[in-house]
Amino acid sequence: MYTIYVNDCPLRLRSEAIEPRPELTLRYPGKKQFFLQLTDTLESGSYEDGALVICPDVEKAWEAFKGLHKWIPAAGGAVWNDNKLLCIHRRGSWDLPKGKIDEGETIAEAAIREVQEETGIHQIDLGEALPTTYHTYRTKKGKRVLKPTFWFQMQTSDAVLVPQTEEDIEKAEWVGLDELPNIKSGMYRSLHQVVDAASE
Repeated sequence: MYTIYVNDCPLRLRSEAIEPRPELTLRYPGKKQFFLQLTDTLESGSYEDGALVICPDVEKAWEAFKGLHKWIPAAGGAVWNDNKLLCIHRRGSWDLPKGKIDEGETIAEAAIREVQEETGIHQIDLGEALPTTYHTYRTKKGKRVLKPTFWFQMQTSDAVLVPQTEEDIEKAEWVGLDELPNIKSGMYRSLHQVVDAASE
């Protein structure tokens, strides 16, 4: 099973139907072109609840979808300090710190580095892996990109935050559990599962 966010709309690849069933429910016909047309439809914003694609072989369909995109992996963290979650605000949305994995880095190394760079904290204790998210976008030249983001639970005793303004981060804040639902509503939907898993 895979869920890929296209313009913040979930595209779900499943072996069988789910309930409630999205308005746009289709069967994968085994041709890559199908995913190009479906992605275009979701990018138009016509189906807010996304699409469900029922696939006889989910892994084969996933490989076909991946093959239409440039793969750019990223990593980041859900960072906690005294039961408060580190959230950043950039380009009009709340987010968690993350960024692209550099050549030669492990996923964990990249996650720690990106959190440090984007928020100014230094001491980080790496915890368990959280759900991986997938989203698509297009470059300025129209090339399709598929970005997996590998997330980790993290802890820190650092409290002072310095947002990385050159990465368009306007602010970084510690958010208490009572404030989290409001902040979460201003996040991309792909992050909801990460925040939920991190908060358990």
